[in-house]
Amino acid sequence: MDLFEYIGEKKSQQESPLASRMRPTKLSEIVGQKHILGEDKLLYRAIKADKLQSLIFYGPPGTGKTTIAKVIAHTTKANFITLNATTCGKADIVKAVEEAKTARGMTGKKTIIFIDEIHRFNKAQQDALLPYTEDGTLVLIGATTENPYFEVNRALISRSLVFELKPLNNEDIKSIIREAVHNKERGLGVYGAQIDDEALEYLAMRTCGDARNALNAIELAVMTTPKAEDGTTYLTVAVLEECMQKKALVYDKKGDNHYDVISAFIKSMRGSDPDAAVHYLARMIEAGEDPKFIARRITICASEDVGNADPQALVVATNAMLAVERIGIPEGRIILSQAAIYVATAPKSNASYNAINKALGDVAHREIGSVPNHLRDSHYSGAKALEHGQGYKYAHDYPNHYVKQQYLPDELVGTVYYEVTKEGYEAKVGEHMQFLKEDHKA
Repeated sequence: MDLFEYIGEKKSQQESPLASRMRPTKLSEIVGQKHILGEDKLLYRAIKADKLQSLIFYGPPGTGKTTIAKVIAHTTKANFITLNATTCGKADIVKAVEEAKTARGMTGKKTIIFIDEIHRFNKAQQDALLPYTEDGTLVLIGATTENPYFEVNRALISRSLVFELKPLNNEDIKSIIREAVHNKERGLGVYGAQIDDEALEYLAMRTCGDARNALNAIELAVMTTPKAEDGTTYLTVAVLEECMQKKALVYDKKGDNHYDVISAFIKSMRGSDPDAAVHYLARMIEAGEDPKFIARRITICASEDVGNADPQALVVATNAMLAVERIGIPEGRIILSQAAIYVATAPKSNASYNAINKALGDVAHREIGSVPNHLRDSHYSGAKALEHGQGYKYAHDYPNHYVKQQYLPDELVGTVYYEVTKEGYEAKVGEHMQFLKEDHKA
């Protein structure tokens, strides 16, 4: 590189977007992804030891796929080639292979090839990499926002370690933004900007774990916001709202409004109003609420307010919770909507809720007595001598698999905890229990 090329590269770095300037160059600077980059994790150890095999990084935009590749480029002693699958083809792969062979022959160095958006390669282009990753000519690092198990050839997957990157949490985003605002060498520190805690929280929630999106927004805010009389650029929610062209909802995850909205959401489902339930669901999603938190509330409502009036509601809610945990937002919004609407439109009963609360109250405050002798465990040595289990009637030996006998302790005989309603499936439960008691007397 001659003097003019060096000056041109330095100028390009200075004029590049903030997200590019702030990109970490070493492992210690990477924020988040501790599940794969913790000091005790395989990937961290492999990078530090410069002993990499082919890798595929999979995750949403702005989570650090390219960043980790760049850190590897700065860390490794290997020859490093970067390609983007959206702009290159098979000829570029052939050229990279020739370069790799030359490097290995002349210097003994291995070559790492980083291919961004690798899912954009067609099958023939992906197949072209196979023999060279197989014989060690190339160590592949692929990055993709799509599930590689669907978008990348199985043969290439089998030769690679796949690491899933997760959206950064709010604290990670806030840490990155603080550094960018105050860093005078690579960041915006020379502009004397200040961001308040409310704006920082708003930006973290709005960018949904995408560090690049957050950095782009803060750069635009600093560059377009007039300085105050004291020479400081004050970054507020109003400023960021304008820069991001998104309405700042009044929603503080730790404040009253958070509890007001979730309360309204639950009461709307309980009150059988699916439209209101979806409205409050949308407020929470748009404000960046944790989808797992929303799913938990739907599941609680399915048991507390629907109960056995429609036992399927708990099945739907529980599966929605598992699906949202695996899929995340934005697709998870559909799953949450389906579950909330199901719970809202289901017949309602809080009989199970009342039953356990009444029973817990008795256990805590009443004399509850001992387990009746005929219900006690009779399988251990010495149980027969104590007459445990003696006189127990096995329900399956009787018509309709029912026989009348005492199950509650003596002190609680006659106590009713489960007061069956006439709603939905629970009405059938009530009819069945009544049938057993009236027509099968022992």
